[in-house]
Amino acid sequence: MDFNAPEGFRSGFVSFVGRPNTGKSTLTNALVGEKIAIMADQPETTRHPIRGIINREDAQVIVVDTPGVHRPRTLLGERLNDVVKDTFADVDVIGLTIPADEKIGPGDRYILEQIRSVKPNTPIIGIVTKLDKAGKDTVGERLLELHELLGPDSEVVPVSATEKIQLDVLLDILIQALPEGPMFYPEGHVTDEDTETRISELIREEALQGLREELPHSVAVQVDEMHPDPDNPQRLNIYAVMYLERPGQKSIIEGPGGRRLSGIVHRARKQIIELLGQNVFLDLRIKVLKNWQSDPKALGRLGF
Repeated sequence: MDFNAPEGFRSGFVSFVGRPNTGKSTLTNALVGEKIAIMADQPETTRHPIRGIINREDAQVIVVDTPGVHRPRTLLGERLNDVVKDTFADVDVIGLTIPADEKIGPGDRYILEQIRSVKPNTPIIGIVTKLDKAGKDTVGERLLELHELLGPDSEVVPVSATEKIQLDVLLDILIQALPEGPMFYPEGHVTDEDTETRISELIREEALQGLREELPHSVAVQVDEMHPDPDNPQRLNIYAVMYLERPGQKSIIEGPGGRRLSGIVHRARKQIIELLGQNVFLDLRIKVLKNWQSDPKALGRLGF
């Protein structure tokens, strides 16, 4: 596994944790330099720990992107929290994300308690995200609050992933906190997510664009089949199913005359073509799986 790492090489696993929608996925994508974690306007859009790999001459950083930690309301919520705790157990450094435009609250303290109960000795770096969304005074307030929360010896860094501000500074701080170790993945490798998962996440992201709060948790996408088109071997046929919890949600996703669904397919297809570098036919069907978030059997079937 040691892919010829030079002396003094640092490597390890970093996890960004925080309340839902604090910019963890955007930060992962900006640091890795390729779209790996899905981004949407709603909280809790990430459901799998996605590993993005950052290669530098002196280090390899494997970013584990987790779902937002929250007090669970459904069985899915409980399972997502378990995923986060399992992820904590395997990481070398944790980045606690706090958005610049929101005060630190009970949710953030709850997360810090969870981290410290699972990994009491793991270094925690404070990250104030969304620097571009707040004025200097507000950012200053947030940095002071975060320093107070984490303790006087903590490293706290403000960043903007969308404007690419201070990302190098953050990366240097993360690398300094990692142990010396081997290269875990060959250079050029950016994620260990399998292709089907990445495709289903891209479709789900497009489905979530512009939706109101109530729908994100109810949307799951699964790729059923992928194979070259028998009549056109250059084209890949992808058959996917979107699972929803109620018939009313189906009408929302389809939109008037099915136009919203067509838009989802069109945009997702473009992203999949970019990901795979080949022409794609995408067939997307919708199935209603009643209250799947609270049904252990359905959750198992959908990979949770």
